[in-house]
Amino acid sequence: MPSQELVWWITAVELPALSGLFWLIWRTKRESERALSRLRESLDVRNAQMREALAAFKLEVAKSYAAIADMRELESRLVGHLLRIEAKLDTTALKTEALRAREP
Repeated sequence: MPSQELVWWITAVELPALSGLFWLIWRTKRESERALSRLRESLDVRNAQMREALAAFKLEVAKSYAAIADMRELESRLVGHLLRIEAKLDTTALKTEALRAREP
């Protein structure tokens, strides 16, 4: 049979100490869960904001870039101008050669 002193020790010291530790662990767990919940909500909000910003950026990029058809038209116009310039340079080069051939 346990002695009076052991029963007193368990009643006076051990049970309050264990109760305090249980309460401390329970409170810490509850606070951790609340902090985690707040963090999760914050991340969800920021994730949604980032998705909205990305969608807006994609829309802006789509608006500001030229269409392929426009780029092809511009390319054909530039090629046409360059071919005309090349033809003029060829004509000028031939005339210059002809003039040099006439010189003594």
